[in-house]
Amino acid sequence: MKKKPVYSLLKRAFDLFVSLIAILLLLIPMLIVAIAVKLDSKGPVFFKQERVGKNKKLFKILKFRSMYTDTDPNAPTHQLQEADSHITKVGHFIRRTSIDELPQIYNIFLGQMSFVGPRPALWNQDDLIAERDRYHANDVKPGLTGLAQISGRDELEIDVKAKLDGEYVEKRGVFYDLSLLARTVFSVFRHEGVVEGGTGEIHKREENGTGDGDG
Repeated sequence: MKKKPVYSLLKRAFDLFVSLIAILLLLIPMLIVAIAVKLDSKGPVFFKQERVGKNKKLFKILKFRSMYTDTDPNAPTHQLQEADSHITKVGHFIRRTSIDELPQIYNIFLGQMSFVGPRPALWNQDDLIAERDRYHANDVKPGLTGLAQISGRDELEIDVKAKLDGEYVEKRGVFYDLSLLARTVFSVFRHEGVVEGGTGEIHKREENGTGDGDG
């Protein structure tokens, strides 16, 4: 994997500046979401979970809580039985619109994440972590969004996600990151690739003859 010192410096400067502006601008909207989460179900407003960061160093990712408190906090959504039933009413909305991810701007501000990069794997997702090792995708800082996120998200199988993460590692650069951020905005508005309780849904639909894999 090629080192890109100038790019890394510019990327961190961008992350720091934009995350600070975002924290200030989104303070009131995030407060409204926090109140909605609290009123909707018992439990804390925020959900903390150990994720794999750069060089496989663990950190606690921050999200708005979207599930009931009796849900296993260490289970990937696709491993939950009837995943839909674990999600709160407000949780369905904030997950579909990716609002639940907004608190991660604090992770970005602290330097644990970046705006663009491979999505941080759960600490126990050994299959995804191992696949990413093949493409050096664990050697870069994880991101709020990335190539896999806008290429299918939950609909992609583990090996496909890892390969896309590896592709990002090879192509990463200032203008490439900006293009992925722009494409993320369109993807979020169209709710592309969000499949609760499922991973590899494109492949499953192809096997069942129920879709063409376009999400």
